[in-house]
Order: sequence, then structure tokens, then C-alpha cells
Amino acid sequence: MRLRNVLPGDVDAYVRMRCDPIMMAHLGGPLPREGMADKVRRDAQKAADDLAWFKMIVPDAAEPDVVAGMVTVWSRDTGDGPISEIGWMVLPEFQGQGLGKRAVRTLLQQAGDQGRWGLVHAFPATNNAASNGICRSVGFRLLSPLEMAFAERVLSANHWVIDPGKELR
Repeated sequence: MRLRNVLPGDVDAYVRMRCDPIMMAHLGGPLPREGMADKVRRDAQKAADDLAWFKMIVPDAAEPDVVAGMVTVWSRDTGDGPISEIGWMVLPEFQGQGLGKRAVRTLLQQAGDQGRWGLVHAFPATNNAASNGICRSVGFRLLSPLEMAFAERVLSANHWVIDPGKELR
């Protein structure tokens, strides 16, 4: 498995992840296809400028065009100041193979090695057992359940945090 920056040509992968009712079930339902190419372009530019890490999960280096999902670290303002947040998605045909956990661990290892991003927060839906399991297995600490906004929706999430330079397993 390797991680690479998102590219403007990754629109199909974004549509498969973000516009699919099953993929988005824990995030309030699918997003509209309209505007997805612009979203990919913006994310690719942020990745190229090193403002955020938008990484596509490539399960086999011998097949670089095959994408299994993505993992992302970015900074966002909470109203109480900026935090670093991580999120991930793995396409159905690649789920259950440990790719999500490996991708999360790899990106957090890079953050720890570079001393970048500080404490990293994750907010998986409370009913997303797989994502909460990834948090637990790589060393995140559960802070609390909470209600949070995502794509103009309010979701019930668990708030996890990790110091990738110290707590990563």
C-alpha cells in the first residue's frame, strides 16, 4: 500500500466515495455529484501547496491507477481555535483488508515524524464501528460523544484525539 496526493483526475473516486448512499450512510447520506470536480480540483491544489494532506490509498504499487479510498489531514477552525482533523474512506471492495487502518497509521506516522499537525482529532459517527475500531487500534483516546456539523448536516460522532509523535501504535 502507498499513499499519493489527490490529483484533478480523481473525480471518479470522489464520486464513488462521496455520492454513494452506502459509502455516506454514516455521514448523513450521499452528496450531490454537482461540484465534485471542483472539490477535487480544490483538494488537489491544497495538497500540491502542502496546506492539507489529501492522500489517495493505492493498495498495490504495481497498479498505481487503482485507488482503494483516501485519508486526509487538514486544519479547521472550531470557533475555539484551529484543530487538526483526520478522516478516511475505503471503497466497499477494499473494506475488511486493513487498508484503512494502514493508511491512517501511515499518515499519522508521517505527521509524527515531521512534527506537523500537533494533536490530531477524528470524529467518526458513533454507529460507525469500523472507523471507531481504527481509532482504537492505532492509539487514539476517546474524549466524548458529541453532535457536529458535516456538509450542512448534524451528526452524532465520537471525538477521538491522538498525539502522533507519542501515542501512535
